[in-house]
Amino acid sequence: MKYQIIPVTPFQQNCSVIWCENTLEAAVVDPGGDVERILNEVNKLGLTLNKILLTHGHIDHVGGAKKLAQQLNINIIGPHVADKFWLDALEKQSQNFGFPTTEAFEPHQFLTSGDTVAVGEQTLEVIHCPGHTPGHVVFYSKQSGLAWVGDVLFRSSIGRTDFPQSNHQDLVNSITQKLWPLGNHVSFIPGHGPMSTFAEEREHNPFVADQLLG
Repeated sequence: MKYQIIPVTPFQQNCSVIWCENTLEAAVVDPGGDVERILNEVNKLGLTLNKILLTHGHIDHVGGAKKLAQQLNINIIGPHVADKFWLDALEKQSQNFGFPTTEAFEPHQFLTSGDTVAVGEQTLEVIHCPGHTPGHVVFYSKQSGLAWVGDVLFRSSIGRTDFPQSNHQDLVNSITQKLWPLGNHVSFIPGHGPMSTFAEEREHNPFVADQLLG
């Protein structure tokens, strides 16, 4: 699985274009905005974009999804149905966070743990990781040892849990019980900031390091 990170919106959210090298079929993960920039990158890479994947319902991750889906006539997939209330409130979210007005939408498919998503000949495993939001999902490429974790985990930090239906203990459990078992070798692309590895975070992350949690 190949990828290109494109920071979008004033929140510098890590939108990712991901693709299969053999087929050049691609998906975009969390197109929060700046749709033309995303499309320019897709065209520059010579890819065929055929789906949109969402980790959760916050506007800096989904703000460009509906426009992109309509422009290319492609499907929006994810997040988990527990984040439907965030997608239903997109117009209010856009007002609260100073984003361009964004209409509510419903994805073509909600996801849950055990689902898979194909990108060309590559397969992404879906892991439901509540905590930051109740319907947050992570996309994991076993073949590439890569995970797109949205706002669950960051380098030296974890997601906020001061939003409606957020839960700190759920978030810690998602990280330690669902992500760590994937293996220390896994590299992850967070929703904001630099990449890291699970090994690095298990050793140094001040919120979920092994030595802190016993």
